[in-house]
Amino acid sequence: MKILVINGPNLNLLGVREPDVYGSETLADIENWLNEQPEADGHYITWFQSNHEGEIVDQLHSTIKEVDGIVINPGAFTHYSYAIRDALTAIDVPTVEVHLSNIYQREEFRKISVIKDVCIGQYFGKGKNSYLEAFRLLIR
Repeated sequence: MKILVINGPNLNLLGVREPDVYGSETLADIENWLNEQPEADGHYITWFQSNHEGEIVDQLHSTIKEVDGIVINPGAFTHYSYAIRDALTAIDVPTVEVHLSNIYQREEFRKISVIKDVCIGQYFGKGKNSYLEAFRLLIR
């Protein structure tokens, strides 16, 4: 399978940004870790990160008939980006939403996901294992 992993705003600052919430590993650490998991064998994983909503939408559009599944950590866009939601609906690629922290045990605004209803699953609060759980769901 070809899997695209999309990371939204501020995830490029993992390891520096609020390590008590997001952990001390960098995004590159998480990428390397997931790519080395036994489940990744035989699959092609592409990683993309942007702090810009339009770039994420453009990346999603470019995946039509190019990938078999998407893992997305939309970051703050989770809570209000109908543009990303609409792009996910338009491309019709199985997608799993992930979050490192438990968004349902944080501030009220973080408890809202406008993305989850167009995804086949949502994993949160498991740190980097949220990505692995999403990957497992896609390859099943």
